[in-house]
Amino acid sequence: MRGCDRTRRLPRALLLAVLLTGLAARAWAAMPRADLWLGMFRIEAEIAANNADRQLGLMNRASMPVYQGMVFVFPVAAQHCMWMKNTRIALSVAFLDDEGRIVNIEDMAPETEDSHCAAKPARFALEMNQGWFAARGFKAGDAVRGVKDLPASH
Repeated sequence: MRGCDRTRRLPRALLLAVLLTGLAARAWAAMPRADLWLGMFRIEAEIAANNADRQLGLMNRASMPVYQGMVFVFPVAAQHCMWMKNTRIALSVAFLDDEGRIVNIEDMAPETEDSHCAAKPARFALEMNQGWFAARGFKAGDAVRGVKDLPASH
């Protein structure tokens, strides 16, 4: 009888895992997207412009295509910080000022809770796969085009 109880629980647990994965995928799919440009490179960026989307970020994803990322839109320019709790992908984050100029770039290790902060007030944070900015020679002072067309934070 115990064996039967376990086999009944397993499908329920599996079903719950599938449902939660589906809900997370639906949340990611629901995030609006925008094209941003850095140099000659087009970035398809998911937009996290509200608290719920900023808190979810790129959590629990196994991978991200090379020219995709996530841009966080903050209500005001400040020395915002990012962390990697429940984030499985190694990322680099570029903090951007109101005009889209890179303030600083930080590499972030997966599944850590270390704070990675803007060196001075930033209005946006653009997360890409780790090393993406460095591999293309981007640094502080370079401008990301398209941030002025992003929706306001709410």
